[in-house]
Amino acid sequence: MGSIGPTAPAGPGRVVPRVLLVDDHELVRVGVRTTCSELLAIEIDWIEAATLEDAMRLYASQPGIDAVLLDLNLADCKGLQGLKRFLHAFPEARIAIFSGTQDDFVIAQARALGAVAYIPKGTQSAQMRETLLALLPSTAGARLPAVSSALFPRMPASAMIDRVAELGPRHLEILELVLSGCTNQEISQATHLSLGTVKNYVSSLLLALDVRSRSHLISLFR
Repeated sequence: MGSIGPTAPAGPGRVVPRVLLVDDHELVRVGVRTTCSELLAIEIDWIEAATLEDAMRLYASQPGIDAVLLDLNLADCKGLQGLKRFLHAFPEARIAIFSGTQDDFVIAQARALGAVAYIPKGTQSAQMRETLLALLPSTAGARLPAVSSALFPRMPASAMIDRVAELGPRHLEILELVLSGCTNQEISQATHLSLGTVKNYVSSLLLALDVRSRSHLISLFR
């Protein structure tokens, strides 16, 4: 069940940023609120949800939400499907993935799918506050563009990141289905593409990511 934090009193001309925090662990939500209770001496109005469904309901009913911190693993949604579903329903949402996963591929894919930031749960408090500050338009102003490399963790450069970044939306969709264990037939049904087209996409993925086989591809991201 989602809960809404107390609204901070706004002084003259001051805008109170609103952040929707989506995580199924209450202690994590408490820790984030404590760590980032204020930015530039401005209190944040926290809105909390433990599930994706609750988060989407709150986003639709609560006006003026500046940003969403979205965990990847919720009771009703696993992985990047939550990001895709949220942005499909609310394309204007500024979503930062908030996750314990620090995998190069996941970070690159989240960015390609439309996340505006990626905050690992192991991030130091000062860095987390700085990233959140840059993420919120009501506090950041023109400090950083809407999607900036500064909003994503600086991971060691790798050929895999470069290759993933070059994939198109359809390739990313099929890649996620492959990694979920779907067969070509199941991918065909899910994407409404012909079986032959799906096979072509899978073959091009193997070539683009420089892997030998479907099982090899899956093993890289377990």
